[in-house]
Amino acid sequence: MKVEIWSDIMCPFCYIGKRRFEQALEHAGITEPVEVVWKSFQLDPHLEYVPGRTTHEMLAEKKGWTTDYAKDVSNQVSGMAAQLGLQYDFDKAVPANTLDAHRLSHLAAKHGVQNEVEEQLFSAYFTEGKNVGDAETLVQIGAKAGIPEAETRNMLAGDTYQQEVSKDIAEGASLGVRGVPFFVFNRQYAISGAQPLEVFTQTFHKVLEEEKSAGNETAGAVCTPDGDC
Repeated sequence: MKVEIWSDIMCPFCYIGKRRFEQALEHAGITEPVEVVWKSFQLDPHLEYVPGRTTHEMLAEKKGWTTDYAKDVSNQVSGMAAQLGLQYDFDKAVPANTLDAHRLSHLAAKHGVQNEVEEQLFSAYFTEGKNVGDAETLVQIGAKAGIPEAETRNMLAGDTYQQEVSKDIAEGASLGVRGVPFFVFNRQYAISGAQPLEVFTQTFHKVLEEEKSAGNETAGAVCTPDGDC
């Protein structure tokens, strides 16, 4: 079974969806190998890092909300994450462009540690308050997963994997990916959003039973480029 996951590092539902997916995989009791491929998607490809700017301020500006209301919305999402054992700290999250983080993910795939790096990237942004657009942060994340520091630095110094990131985004658009997370199973079934565990479990079994239903999509909570979550 091959599962392709379109996501962005700054998407709160993507981390929630990752954890639900993993729990469902364990709950389903699948014994055959499952290949997980992370695909790039950028909610805001033009985002620039502004020192001191908070996620609450960014969201308020983008949506036309007050900062207090943005905090309330973030707290609701944090509550959802907490139910899965994830600790979100939006107060110290650092809004940054995620292009280089996606490039690191592609490099990680080459080394066979893409899932580990994705987990670290999510944790760095949502829990640790690290700048995932910062080269040193990415070098450290790569090294922790076993990627040589020199290789990560060389990648970041040039444009390696930028084409692959763009290709992922274009491929997702052709498949109808309008928000993330978006899970595609064997190019037969799709799950849009951070669905409940049982939806993932049912889909695992459907794929295993080889039921043909191309383009079948189930919709749930997603983040879109216009700032909706």
